[in-house]
Amino acid sequence: MTHPHRNQPLWWAFALHRVSGLGLACFLPLHFLVLGSALNGDAALDGVLAWTESGPVKLAEMGLVFLLALHLLGGLRLLALEFLPWRDGQATLAALAGSVSLVFAFIFMFNVI
Repeated sequence: MTHPHRNQPLWWAFALHRVSGLGLACFLPLHFLVLGSALNGDAALDGVLAWTESGPVKLAEMGLVFLLALHLLGGLRLLALEFLPWRDGQATLAALAGSVSLVFAFIFMFNVI
């Protein structure tokens, strides 16, 4: 069964918005785990914070910033769809949201690493 609508840029914007939301939801338990390590004392928190300085974690942080920016800009695009009149450039706005998200992630990466 083929789905020709799935080749449309706005369908990909929809899918990326959902996937970014799922990625952020998966991140939250890890975030709470790190925050919870502070309850075990300074040494436990310092150990976790030292681990966050590793390369793979820094790369994951870049991915997190990308997901946050993508989800934010995708949500703003959806709000514009709901409250503003339809325009022909919706696919262009979706591509622009993805591009700006990638730029944010790279800016973060180069300032952190």
